[in-house]
Amino acid sequence: MTTTHPLALVTGASSGIGLELATVFAERGYDVVMAAEDAEIETAAETVRRPGIEVRAVQVDLRTPEGVEQVYSAATQDERPLDAVALNAGVGRGGNFAETDLDDELDLIALNVRSTVHLAKLTLGDMVRRDTGGLLFTSSVAAMMPGAGQAVYHASKSFIRSFAEALREEVRDTGVTVTALMPGPTDTDFFRRAGLLDTPMGRGPKEDPARVARQGVDALLQDKQKVVGGSLGTRAMATVAHVLPDSVKVTASRVMNAALPHRP
Repeated sequence: MTTTHPLALVTGASSGIGLELATVFAERGYDVVMAAEDAEIETAAETVRRPGIEVRAVQVDLRTPEGVEQVYSAATQDERPLDAVALNAGVGRGGNFAETDLDDELDLIALNVRSTVHLAKLTLGDMVRRDTGGLLFTSSVAAMMPGAGQAVYHASKSFIRSFAEALREEVRDTGVTVTALMPGPTDTDFFRRAGLLDTPMGRGPKEDPARVARQGVDALLQDKQKVVGGSLGTRAMATVAHVLPDSVKVTASRVMNAALPHRP
């Protein structure tokens, strides 16, 4: 990449919110590095490219430390600074914790938590030294409640929200911005991959990922602490979740994550 445009890195960018985040950055004049583990990242990059905007696809497994180092090296190989980093890669896993596979849960932690911390460590220091830049963390409204039926996933998103807000305070006196994006249920491949299609949450209404992405980038560029991504209904749900006791929220999550009878 040789242009003078600002440069953005987006992880988990082959589909869903990540793809839409990359699209929004490109629309706003950023060159974009898009990373994901699947081969579809190349096709996704083609949809983001537009005249005058450079887009690079990196296929990488962020569950490993080597993968995180690889994507950082790829993003900075031209010695251009990263002006925005959207730490969006993540996965869910439905089921009762006593019955789910340990390796699946540890993979979830490796991707949702460890890789996010690792890549934030690599990028935030550069931004602080330059006194400019922004980190956008994709958390979730799930961060606001214990998640029976998705215990590790909800905990991982709670970590991301807390981590993002703590980093924001640490860089408060610099030119660096840190924002947490908290989407509600969104129309992505998340529910299929998490094994949650046949649950009330999986069958329920979903937010438009393009809308969620625009809200996230807007919040980052406006230096907001966090934004609930989605419609007025999702924002209302988040407001209610903020005041309900955990005992009520965890019961509700068990109902929403429970498998329903198969449709005929």
